[in-house]
Amino acid sequence: MWADACDLLAQAERLHRQFFQLGSSQQRLSWEPPIDMIENERELLLVVALPGIEPAHVQLATEDNELLIEAVRPSVLPPRSNFAATVHRLEIPYGQFARRVRLPPGTYELAEQVFRHGCLHLRLLKHT
Repeated sequence: MWADACDLLAQAERLHRQFFQLGSSQQRLSWEPPIDMIENERELLLVVALPGIEPAHVQLATEDNELLIEAVRPSVLPPRSNFAATVHRLEIPYGQFARRVRLPPGTYELAEQVFRHGCLHLRLLKHT
């Protein structure tokens, strides 16, 4: 049981690193925020973890029953020429992201969009 749990944690860490890779200064960083999606008979609720992102910088679009969420999380690191340092750990993803979320079948209308505690909360009403 313990070995299975350790294997799952290792797999989760590999997936996390897959979405956040450091590259050259000309390459954009890319990542995907985690999302919770909860549905009831009247609405669909989504919570998107977006710490450090200004609400005005988030763009939402829908296309072919998918929700597209885009933004940029600016780096907290100063430019290299101004700051000589050793980076010991970089676990927080920075840079451009675009997350596509397949919505359950149906037609939806965005009823509410609220930022709370670093998370974007979306409430979509179902239309039958």
